[in-house]
Amino acid sequence: MKVLMNAGPWLPVPPRGYGGIENIIATLVPELRRLGVEVVLATVGDSELPVDERVSVFPSGRFELLQRPYNQVCGVVPAHQHAVVRRLSEGDIDLVHDHVEAAGLTMLAGLGHDAPPGLHTLHWDLQKHPELYGTFDGGPRVRVNGVSADQLTHAPAALRSHAIGHVHLATPLADRADQRPPVRKRPYAVVLGRITPGKGQDLAARLAHSAGFDLVLAGPVGPYQQPADLAAADPQNPDVRFWHEQVAPHVDGDRVRWIGTVAGAARDDLVASAAVALFPLRWNEPGGTAVVESLALGTPVVGIARGCLPELIEHGRTGLITTDEEELGELVHAARNIDERECRSAAARRFTPAVMAETYLGLYERIRAAAGVPG
Repeated sequence: MKVLMNAGPWLPVPPRGYGGIENIIATLVPELRRLGVEVVLATVGDSELPVDERVSVFPSGRFELLQRPYNQVCGVVPAHQHAVVRRLSEGDIDLVHDHVEAAGLTMLAGLGHDAPPGLHTLHWDLQKHPELYGTFDGGPRVRVNGVSADQLTHAPAALRSHAIGHVHLATPLADRADQRPPVRKRPYAVVLGRITPGKGQDLAARLAHSAGFDLVLAGPVGPYQQPADLAAADPQNPDVRFWHEQVAPHVDGDRVRWIGTVAGAARDDLVASAAVALFPLRWNEPGGTAVVESLALGTPVVGIARGCLPELIEHGRTGLITTDEEELGELVHAARNIDERECRSAAARRFTPAVMAETYLGLYERIRAAAGVPG
């Protein structure tokens, strides 16, 4: 099977630091190739993931343009998608697996009856784009999948009628996670992810002071990766405003620290050494990459029981979840009694790249069969 994997124009695969969707694609593709799938990756020019073929328009990711005015950036995705359609016109692609928000779904639907079948993975809040999702019709050739069961429950009926199920996210850290030796824990909680209202870093920072625990915030503020970058930040950027107005007043460099984006071994060490990974969610998190990474690194999860968290966390065994924001502070202290071996064991059983790839391969085969494509 030859699959065109559409990663989009925003970040390289794998990303250099933050990049949830691109990290998932970088995790999935090697396992698909191990299973015999040829992968054509539609990405940007500086992607380094080994694949069978690349399609790209831009030499590097356009992420820094994402929050600029629409009329300045409205050509980015169409330029990328145009290259994807040109590649599909060669006629040798068996299936398209798309990850580009909104535009990827409409591209798949608009390709016509002679195009290969397509799977569009939904990585985001499905209450967005109601006019698109509420009226979508991809016919028998286009299917969608969620990254959690909860995510699909929030989809409009028209989109949900195209759903073929959900596939939980995976991490390479889960491979043999149950065989790693324990790591010496240090007395801090970590919040890993882009600093934005839905992730709730303001709540975490406030609770750190009121409940008495040390907190490390790790992740970018909009496109700004490090604290020094904020000196030249666009004050109109919504994440920058959130940082200055809601988070920064609690960041004192002692009880609460922001260290910017961390990646690779530094990120793994930060999370593995933390007593707790904290997820003070203010939105229905669809997938939770950082959740499964924390478990694989042996760090229990404490969070708000929203979105995917109740599916990923076994309450009392691999973490503690609650519907009460004010209870989070108490749970940060209580979760330090959870055995890190239980977290790593759950990750090794449920969240490996092999589990994710085998599930996706099964979806590919079902989609091709439903579209009348010979096996």
